[in-house]
Amino acid sequence: MTPTIDGAALLNEVEAFHRRFNVFPTEAAYVAVTLWDAHAHLIDAFDGTARLAFLSPEPGSGKSRALEIVETLTPRAATTVNASANALFRLVEAEEGKPTLLFDEIDTVFGPKAGGNEEVRGFLNSGYRRGAKSLRCVGDGSNQTAAWFASFCAVAMAGLGSLPDTILTRSVIIRMRKRAPNETVEPYRRRVHEKQGHALRDRLAEWAATVHDQVAEAWPAMPEGVTDRPADVWEPLLAVADAAGGHWPDRARAACVELIKAASDEGNEASLGVRLLTDLRDKVFCGADRMPTAVILEMLLALDDAPWGDVDDKPLNARMLSKLLGQYVTPANKPIKPRGIRTPSGFPKGYYAEDLTDAWTRYCPPPSGESATSATSATPQVSGGESVAETATGIRHTPAEGATQPILAG
Repeated sequence: MTPTIDGAALLNEVEAFHRRFNVFPTEAAYVAVTLWDAHAHLIDAFDGTARLAFLSPEPGSGKSRALEIVETLTPRAATTVNASANALFRLVEAEEGKPTLLFDEIDTVFGPKAGGNEEVRGFLNSGYRRGAKSLRCVGDGSNQTAAWFASFCAVAMAGLGSLPDTILTRSVIIRMRKRAPNETVEPYRRRVHEKQGHALRDRLAEWAATVHDQVAEAWPAMPEGVTDRPADVWEPLLAVADAAGGHWPDRARAACVELIKAASDEGNEASLGVRLLTDLRDKVFCGADRMPTAVILEMLLALDDAPWGDVDDKPLNARMLSKLLGQYVTPANKPIKPRGIRTPSGFPKGYYAEDLTDAWTRYCPPPSGESATSATSATPQVSGGESVAETATGIRHTPAEGATQPILAG
């Protein structure tokens, strides 16, 4: 008699394996990626498959390493950066079984510099649903015939910037970040650790065989408010969690809600974003805890040798500022957005230093030796009807009502 496999304990081991080499932005990300690894072994039991997207605004955020670990844990993994559509269709149709396709540098397919990849885009757009097929011509020379090729398979991606909405809405999005100084991981050594990952992969395959029929008949309960496309994306992952049991059903649903809520499109101006973050820290905030958008824009546009006077052929404005900062996240892993600020003349929109500190730590170079206090004297105050230039030396800090931190006052 074959011994019963403890699915919950096995998923715990898979999660622990990821944690050795990856720093994901949230606990929910570890849950989602672990369930995705397992779902790839059960893909024939599902009507659809969730895409997995590791995205970040900057290089060096651990995306490729995350994909490398996924590669060791999934069945028939095939990693590529430049495969043709014809090769992909034939790989999916191979007798060995459906592959798990891993696309590194996916921005070369979907990014602003991509070109000539329309057929690959079509493959990725169609292959999330069972039965998806594309019509292709096969044969030599003039001896061509039409044939249908399947595209349904598990796909994980890693890249800079964002993806088209047609892909994002079918994806579990993990917004990777550069590791902070206090975040460490174990060095990955392929000769040693790949074997360990493959051992877990084989055990996942063995467990998947024991729960295949159960999962194929499952209709997992969705968290309240999760419907339509997000429900399609998360259904296979929740089915895996329910089959594993233990704490996984509860963790999976909590991760589902969190990641759906956090999902948002990211901008494409990665390097410009780092320049913006650095200028905000060193030239605008300079120790202040909040700053109205109008003040930020006037100070940025006054900087010498800065790109802010000509962004996409026009000066930086509030919409551009929001788009650039929105690709980074707060310490709570939410996109940075403008918020209301109390001033003597009203409640203008602006930005808070507490929302920017995590991005400053992860992406900006170390600050110069100039102290924040000496720079603060050059930071303008907020005053009713006065220009920034006229009040550039008049800043003072006063306690906000009910708050212990200073605000800008006039």
